[in-house]
Amino acid sequence: MNTRVYNAPLSDEKLQQLDLLLRDLDEGHIEWLLGYLSGWRAARNIAKCEYGQGAAGTVELTILFASQTGNTESVAALLADKAKASGMTVKVFDMADYKLRQLKNERYLAILTSTHGEGSPPDGAMDFYEFLHSRKAPELKGLQYGVLSLGDSSYEYFCQTGKDFDARLRELGATAIVSRVDCDVDYDNAAEKWMQCLISTLSKSSRAAAAPFSLPVLTGTRHDRRTPFLAPLLENQLLSGRGSNKEVRHIELSLGSAGLRYQPGDALGVYPQNDPELVAQLIQHCAFDPEQIVELNGQSCSVREALMSHREITMLTRSLLKKWAELAQSDALMKLIADKTASAEWLRGRDVLDLVRAFPLPGYDAAIFLDLLRKLSPRLYSISSSQAVVGEEVHITVAAVRYQAHGRERHGVASVWLADRLTSDAVVPVYIESNKNFKLPDDDDAPIIMIGPGTGVAPFRSFIQEREARGARGRNWLFFGDQHFRTDFLYQTEWLAWRKSGLLTSLDLAFSRDQAEKHYVQHRIRAKSREVWAWLQEGAYLYVCGDADNLAPDVNQALLDVISQHGHKSFDEAREFLRDLSRDKRYQRDVY
Repeated sequence: MNTRVYNAPLSDEKLQQLDLLLRDLDEGHIEWLLGYLSGWRAARNIAKCEYGQGAAGTVELTILFASQTGNTESVAALLADKAKASGMTVKVFDMADYKLRQLKNERYLAILTSTHGEGSPPDGAMDFYEFLHSRKAPELKGLQYGVLSLGDSSYEYFCQTGKDFDARLRELGATAIVSRVDCDVDYDNAAEKWMQCLISTLSKSSRAAAAPFSLPVLTGTRHDRRTPFLAPLLENQLLSGRGSNKEVRHIELSLGSAGLRYQPGDALGVYPQNDPELVAQLIQHCAFDPEQIVELNGQSCSVREALMSHREITMLTRSLLKKWAELAQSDALMKLIADKTASAEWLRGRDVLDLVRAFPLPGYDAAIFLDLLRKLSPRLYSISSSQAVVGEEVHITVAAVRYQAHGRERHGVASVWLADRLTSDAVVPVYIESNKNFKLPDDDDAPIIMIGPGTGVAPFRSFIQEREARGARGRNWLFFGDQHFRTDFLYQTEWLAWRKSGLLTSLDLAFSRDQAEKHYVQHRIRAKSREVWAWLQEGAYLYVCGDADNLAPDVNQALLDVISQHGHKSFDEAREFLRDLSRDKRYQRDVY
């Protein structure tokens, strides 16, 4: 196909070359190419840490992002594109890479941050956070800023890092040109409105000669959080042995010609469905007509479909309690909410069915009820495969969550849906969640130490597959643990084969219930403290994946003990040593 192109920025020769390259592509290839070019463009822009070179506008906007999973980085890239389209000059920095002394020179600043754990800054934001809250922080009377905070309202310290940044910038004399927005797990619409408000305000205040506020329109489907790909199920295999207290599954999905690309350390976003039995009980208790048609975000669906696929019904938040208390005019619920400790205890392990049973409100409309509930958010799973090995597939490792609480059996939304209710011809709505903060070293000769008990071992399977495919010569050491060797040694055959081949240099195991005294990975780290310190001195990269509440602090303390003992350092010196490793990307954590 020879297409006449007017006002093209390419020469005739390059246009002919492009035409030759594209003429034999089918629709699947074209969709893949669009996604590839979009990702390549975003990656190049982030790598350069600047956008809009040569823009004619007068606004110079600096965007700082800090993220544990990659969400804020994606929003930062989108904000940069929008700002550039409005005629601004834009610089984008991961907060961990930002030169702190530059802050006093900024005029326009956008901060996008998540909150880690119970109100802590993400790892990459720690230096900036401490600098900003220290006596070294400069006066910022000439700075105009905006803060976008991403979080999860089910946590007590919802969006705390963003709140802290906002308050401290005001204390230092800076002026907020837009109000801070605290986004819940379903952040897309709120983030979009905040970005539009920020750019509109900046454009007006500067009278910048901006281009029309628009983005180039690309045809074809680019699969992302808003437009997930329907991935066919290939394999759903039970990993746990007979008699295990756990149910862990290895799941393989086909990406086909979707054009989705991932790297070791990335996560797979999965859009699940709620338990049909729980949905039926909720509909029955509330006396809803399951076939009643309602409007959700401009789309029509039945009440049953809304509760199955579009609304969060297994997780309660204080925000929902407050809305329900106002609607039900319940003094008892108001009293419960007023006591933070009591309400937090009541929320633990309960769901929406518990709420409507405990504090009944007869005769309310299904549409009003659905508007109270959060959107059903995707669940993230560490990818346990390397695309260099499995091609157009993606593998995840899923522990089915089942437990008894408050007189009923409870199920994890996504984990039990994946484990129990997927038929052989099922498709799973998925997207790739990039995580630049959990990546293999660029140097294939660098040694790595991987610490991942339970399903925390998932990304390390992808790490080793990738290193084997690349012919990496760096040494690899895995610390793995679970309850029992016989039933819970996940991917045992693969790990032992890699150990035998020499690809896995060291394998240390901790099975907590195979002896009278419980034994965990942090105990193995201390037992091998001399070797761990030697590897660190030789440039090893440390990786930790798993539980944020128990594993992460216990392993962190074990590492501090190793550094203190063999590095002959005080506690503060050991902590600073570990912080230096983190700054150098040699201590990376994917904890949840």
